[in-house]
Amino acid sequence: MNPTADSERARRHTLDRYHALDTLPSTVYDDLVALAAAVCGTPIAVVSLIDRERQWFKARIGLDGHETTRDTAVCDHAIRQPEELLEIQDLVEDTRFSSFPIVTGDVKARFYAGMPLVAGTGEALGTVCVVDTQPRRLNNQQKTSLRALARITATLLDAHRAQHEGLALIALQGQDAALAPTDTYCVVLIEVQGMAEAGRRLGERALEKTLQGLEPLFDACLRHEAGDHVSRVTDSAEFVVLLKGADVEARIDALRAAARQAAHRNALVLLVGAAASATHGEAVLQVYLRAEEDLSTQKDALASGREAA
Repeated sequence: MNPTADSERARRHTLDRYHALDTLPSTVYDDLVALAAAVCGTPIAVVSLIDRERQWFKARIGLDGHETTRDTAVCDHAIRQPEELLEIQDLVEDTRFSSFPIVTGDVKARFYAGMPLVAGTGEALGTVCVVDTQPRRLNNQQKTSLRALARITATLLDAHRAQHEGLALIALQGQDAALAPTDTYCVVLIEVQGMAEAGRRLGERALEKTLQGLEPLFDACLRHEAGDHVSRVTDSAEFVVLLKGADVEARIDALRAAARQAAHRNALVLLVGAAASATHGEAVLQVYLRAEEDLSTQKDALASGREAA
């Protein structure tokens, strides 16, 4: 089943809300792929997330690369049936996959089995998958185990999303105990793209130092007397900004300019999303989620620009 443009857009934007793409390595996900490989008896296992134009590996065993193009990812086919385990007994004999680099290249993959990672709202974010270099099939116990591992992984991702969301709200309101019912305000999100790749390129310590240096640049764009503030969401690539008052356009423009300058100076990609409160004193969570939606739209535009180029 091929997704519609609207359903695919909703899937991508749901994935963005998880803030799992391009995150630094995590032992618990490494343990999951090691367990999947052991249970299924395969040399390769992956936790994959399907982004706009690529498949990115949150964790992997038996593969050298960190990502592949989406159009050569078997997992992209697996997520089209979110409730089904996709098993391909021999990739060479399947015309959909026989020319994929994982089959024709150094890996020489022959067998694939992948179970989608399904969000609470029903979208498939990626898979837990196993790959072998010999044609084969999983037995019923292995299939049951792979489904269970996918559910566990999805639960971990859900917890990561909830934690990020909670930390973002704390950052937004931490310096301002509560918004008054009459307050008009705007939430601006500034996110560094490709954290994992930047960490490999710069080193994790240098990347952290760079991220710490961004907050003062954004802080200089604010009107503190009006109640504005900026904070980085703990251990993440996202900065959250609360702008008070109705006249915020100049401050948003200044933040966008600061993001562009920081991106150029540090050879990073930074995107900016924003949303204003629709009513006086509207709940911060609702405005934050609309700002996240705007940020997702910026990611769509960035990907479309790359495709056009």
